[in-house]
Amino acid sequence: MLEINNLTVVAENKEILKDFTLKIKDGETHALMGSNGAGKSTICRAILKDANYQITKGNIIYKNKDLSTLTTTDISRLGIMMISQSPIAIEGVTNAEMLRMALSERTGKHIDIFQFSKEAKEICNKLAIPESFLHRDINSGMSGGERKKNELLHIWMLKPSFLILDEVDSGLDIDALKIVANSIKEYQQETNCAILLITHNPKLLEILKPDCVHILADKKIVKSGDSSLAKTIEKEGFKAIYEEYVIERNLTNE
Repeated sequence: MLEINNLTVVAENKEILKDFTLKIKDGETHALMGSNGAGKSTICRAILKDANYQITKGNIIYKNKDLSTLTTTDISRLGIMMISQSPIAIEGVTNAEMLRMALSERTGKHIDIFQFSKEAKEICNKLAIPESFLHRDINSGMSGGERKKNELLHIWMLKPSFLILDEVDSGLDIDALKIVANSIKEYQQETNCAILLITHNPKLLEILKPDCVHILADKKIVKSGDSSLAKTIEKEGFKAIYEEYVIERNLTNE
């Protein structure tokens, strides 16, 4: 579904990623881990064509389309959606207004307000979210936990086929984390969407059960493995993985 090939990304005249390669198939969950500043969020921004991040080499292919030729709006229409660690607040625009507009943009069709309202209320009930959320300004005046639950409403309504979760656990207590993670897992099971997960939270990893875990260092993925790799990082940190990579790189260069 998503192929990232030998990607090099520059921001503010600084090379953040170099020769970054990753492939994610339908229905898979891949976790991307690494120390602070390693460039984990950069790949999310590059996928969505953030203007502050320039791709100088390589490409990103999704549904057989080269994302470098598309706008962020076009990329969203393909079904890619990102939930960030700090969802922004937009005053003066309600969730219902935004969701109707987004659905209309994606489908190119008029959205029937009665059918929309029926589905939105069903999803609110499913997520144990007050229906009043639909008429509140987007994330305005909401706590961190409420914002993440509000984003769940957006996921279930917009139905992305590829979901990027950039430290979605940030600001959540253990109960809210379970609600968010279990809802995302249920959504994936129902839709077979792919997930790119950026987190260091063992509880989130335990619930979402990634098919593959990747360690990012030296501007690229230096090690990949199954979910047991995340447990190794939890116990030993990134230092041992990086030292192993450096040794292998030096041997190759020799």
